[in-house]
Amino acid sequence: MNIRFLAPVSLAISLSSFSYILATQSQQVKPAKASKDPIIAAAGDIACAPTSPNYNRGNGTADACHMKATSNLIVNADLAVVLPLGDIQYETGTASAFQQSYNPTWGRVKSITRPAVGNHEYATTGAKDYYSYFGAAAGDSSKGYYSYNIGKWHIIALNSNCSKVGGCGAGSPQEQWLQADLKAHPSACTLAYWHHPRFSSGEHGSDSNYDAFWQDLYASGAEIVLNGHDHDYERFAPQSPSAKVDEKRGIRQFVVGTGGKNHYHFVSNQPNSQVRNSDTYGVLKLTLHPQNYTWEFVPEAGKTFTDKGSDSCH
Repeated sequence: MNIRFLAPVSLAISLSSFSYILATQSQQVKPAKASKDPIIAAAGDIACAPTSPNYNRGNGTADACHMKATSNLIVNADLAVVLPLGDIQYETGTASAFQQSYNPTWGRVKSITRPAVGNHEYATTGAKDYYSYFGAAAGDSSKGYYSYNIGKWHIIALNSNCSKVGGCGAGSPQEQWLQADLKAHPSACTLAYWHHPRFSSGEHGSDSNYDAFWQDLYASGAEIVLNGHDHDYERFAPQSPSAKVDEKRGIRQFVVGTGGKNHYHFVSNQPNSQVRNSDTYGVLKLTLHPQNYTWEFVPEAGKTFTDKGSDSCH
């Protein structure tokens, strides 16, 4: 896949023979085929630790460690970009675990991967092995947030490990960067993703730490938010930051913690939750048309649950 870098907003650094632009700048990622609208795939909570009793030489068991099965859904799938939604490598995101578990599975599409960092990656100091594994594709290692363009869409990766980057609230460095990035890219269609969900019916539940993200994205007319953390699939109706249904300007949130590690149960169904599943591993595929999008949850082989739909950009 060819990547064309736009003019940098801030600092450019030279790494090997390439010039990489840090998190405060935006990039243009071209679709896999120029004649087709780009398709992306996303899921979080992916690769088991090689020391897990369910690892089973990377093949998993009946109920856990299905990272190989979900990776089979994204290999040779004509995707523009793959978005791992955090907790990419359990339990502590070490380099050796990445090489043994993630790399032979989801690592097969590493060249088109743009990850969001999870809390398990930070179990290794500074998530240093995560940033080393993904390199410039993960953004500046002191931030972990960045943006880029795919087709007509603006895509924003945020770091929901707030204590590691100076906070996530209003006025924090990350929130100020988000405001500036949205202002600099007034795209018709915008998608943001990070690990911890603002709204969730799962075991971890909703987290108000991300109110400022939602406020900024809502004010700018963003369409989609993708999260992981709860190991289930959940789709919400378009809603405002205060969880009011808003078909005109609301953000549609998907929780896609179905990358393979294990499953969680739903605890308390949240307002506007439309679809929930807690027993199927898989990935969410999104086709990004210039003025609208379609979604489809694709289950691993042998499973039948799916969820499909479409909506327009604001």
